[in-house]
Amino acid sequence: MFGRKKAGQLRSEYDQELLALIQRTKVQWDHLKNIELNVFDQDRELMAQAKLEEAKYFYLFKEARARKIKA
Repeated sequence: MFGRKKAGQLRSEYDQELLALIQRTKVQWDHLKNIELNVFDQDRELMAQAKLEEAKYFYLFKEARARKIKA
């Protein structure tokens, strides 16, 4: 009834979740970069948010490379 998932199946699910998270982070980072370019006054909070999203994206990308995930 409550069967255990095989390791390969579980890894595949988490790999797909990681790829989706990378995609969402990339979209958010691009959105913040676009806002930053189009705003007349430089906002430090906006710049900090963009840098944070960039750091998240590259960390997740590095993790995907370490796990040898290909999209």
